Amino acid sequence: MKRRQHQHLLESLVHSTAKQQGDFTKTAELTIELLCQNVTVSLASVWTFSSDQQTQSLEAQFGSMMLQDIHRPKRLQDCPRYLHELQTHRYIDAGNTVIDPRLSELANDYFIPLQIHSSLEVGIRINGHLEGVLCLERAQVTSHWHDSEIHLACQMADQLALTLAIKHSYEKEESLSLFRCAAEQSKQISMLVNLHTEKVEYVNQAHSDITGIPREQIIGANLRELSFFKQHGELAEQSLAQIFKGEIVNGEVQFQRADGSHYWIQYVLSQFITERGNHYALVSSVENTGEHNYRSELERLAWRCGLTGLYNRTHFNRVLERTTQGVLLFVDLLGFKRFNDTYGHDNGDSLLIEIAHRIRHFPEFNKAIEIARVGSDEFAVLLTESNDLDYFSHRLYQHLSMPILIGREQIEPKPALAIVDIASVVGTFSPLTCADIAVQYAKKKKGNAIQVFNNALLNEFKEDAQIERDLHSAISGRQFELYYQPLRDLEQNTYIGAEALIRWHHPKRGVLFPASFINIAEQSGVINAIGSWVLEAACRQLNLWQHHNADMTMHVNVSARQFFSGNLFEQVWQLLIRYRLKPKTLILEITETELMGDVRHATLLCQELAELGVGLAIDDFGTGYSSMRYLKQFPISKLKIDRSFVSDLTVSRESREIVSAIIAMANALNISLTAEGVETVEQEAFLAKKGCHQAQGYLYSPALREPEFAQFLLLAQNPVLIAH
Repeated sequence: MKRRQHQHLLESLVHSTAKQQGDFTKTAELTIELLCQNVTVSLASVWTFSSDQQTQSLEAQFGSMMLQDIHRPKRLQDCPRYLHELQTHRYIDAGNTVIDPRLSELANDYFIPLQIHSSLEVGIRINGHLEGVLCLERAQVTSHWHDSEIHLACQMADQLALTLAIKHSYEKEESLSLFRCAAEQSKQISMLVNLHTEKVEYVNQAHSDITGIPREQIIGANLRELSFFKQHGELAEQSLAQIFKGEIVNGEVQFQRADGSHYWIQYVLSQFITERGNHYALVSSVENTGEHNYRSELERLAWRCGLTGLYNRTHFNRVLERTTQGVLLFVDLLGFKRFNDTYGHDNGDSLLIEIAHRIRHFPEFNKAIEIARVGSDEFAVLLTESNDLDYFSHRLYQHLSMPILIGREQIEPKPALAIVDIASVVGTFSPLTCADIAVQYAKKKKGNAIQVFNNALLNEFKEDAQIERDLHSAISGRQFELYYQPLRDLEQNTYIGAEALIRWHHPKRGVLFPASFINIAEQSGVINAIGSWVLEAACRQLNLWQHHNADMTMHVNVSARQFFSGNLFEQVWQLLIRYRLKPKTLILEITETELMGDVRHATLLCQELAELGVGLAIDDFGTGYSSMRYLKQFPISKLKIDRSFVSDLTVSRESREIVSAIIAMANALNISLTAEGVETVEQEAFLAKKGCHQAQGYLYSPALREPEFAQFLLLAQNPVLIAH
């Protein structure tokens, strides 16, 4: 085709009414009609992909073969290689569709029955993301597609991409217009705050109607100029901190207008991130003065828990606020949520009623000021004094731990007790807050779960709080680094991969291992950001290894919060595309206890990740739930035997039997095995003899920084060469 004719075709498409209006279907029809008229093809078509690239839909088709009832498969997941080729290359130019391996998945069901022998497949991309494909097909075998034909098809595909982008833009503008109209008509306050500048960028008319403050005075103002911060500063700052953590904040608060009148607002605050990565807070609130006053009257009349007959938390707090002496005893039930889920809410209520009965009728509580149910499974007792607190608390613990017959089941409650001397904390900390801190430590104890609140506990809590604050700046401050522990193949006696392990170069505390901060990160929600950083850093390093022809696998630990966050699949998918990792070389590790947290969701996510070519490993296997019946359900590619079993191999017959059973089971299910914590030659010999596939531990090497890891492989005479 001549250059002028080529240019004329493009101009016809560019200046068409369909393209200008963003009508993608009509633009696609015009595109393939022009191509069929000017390029020798038997059939031309345009297909669009779903957002998750699982299915494709026919947008337009033209040519002599279009009447035949044979079509391409709608499910793209049936053609993984074809999809991968389109994702990684600009086009596929197949002179012979029958023998071209890139199109082998389409040959038997499409090309051969339709007698198509040559095909040119050009990806339609928006900002690098594959949105569809332009297909040109010939009945005859083509020695090769001419450069001019490929160039024209690519330019046509680019024009289709621009049309699709225009269509998306129009749809977004329409959605935004509808949102603005709805927000302006709403009687509910809607406000958008830029969390970077801390300025209000939008507020609807309802705000002025309720507060009496002109909208012009609010838009552009700093959020600390709002009534929330002026009239309830501490609550506002606390809410803002929660929003920055990604938490949803809701509540109810009273305000005063300029004319002196009061009103109540019920609010919900949440954070969201725009497509450009800007962080905003959405404030949704409604005036509920009448509802609040009515509810307050009901609460005044009803201070008691309807289930147990004890006072409720509201009443208990009011009494506690006036108390400066005495002892606060706090009772929490371990595993109550799981009991509720297992035995049902009716049996859960029966358990709570019995515990309340035992507390109420405990002899020493005759001197109690108040007894209340302050949470779902939490009880509080306010005592004037106690002569022998240690003896008294242990008696109560044993009393509450006695078996309870619920239905036909005999249940053994597992209480956790916290004790707070009110005089020692009054005016400084809330006694209930101190009790909550103490009971968290009590839950971790072996034996009797009883904890007295003291300064050491408070200092440890403050230290954890400081760690939490420091974690927020650790990522932006580039304080994290990945170390790599080698994985050894016991059969080949070679090193075949590494586990990525995080280290924190704390500016004051030096190098910190995960045990000193991961639990805090989990509780505070920072673990998602840390997990995302670890995953990307590990993929980036794996890409460098593979770029230098290193046949390596990378193991990355994934926390439960990150696993169930809802965006792990999207993140992994983007990383696989960005770094072009070989299939099955990225292996995600999650403990079996965490995996059992939500079996249904975990099963679906594991299957989706496996379809991406990601390996999945159960970490610390054998220490959690008895989950062997789920191994067939999950697409697990590896089990990691917990180090506690490996360390006892030479001294414990039970450990040897457990490890042997795990190895036999894994081999029967064709699942790979890695033993953790291998430190002696005797342990290695036992594992190798039993058929364990891989091992890691100090016998080979501790976790190393990347340069030392590469040097380690070279010194070990590993055939993998890593260039520097």
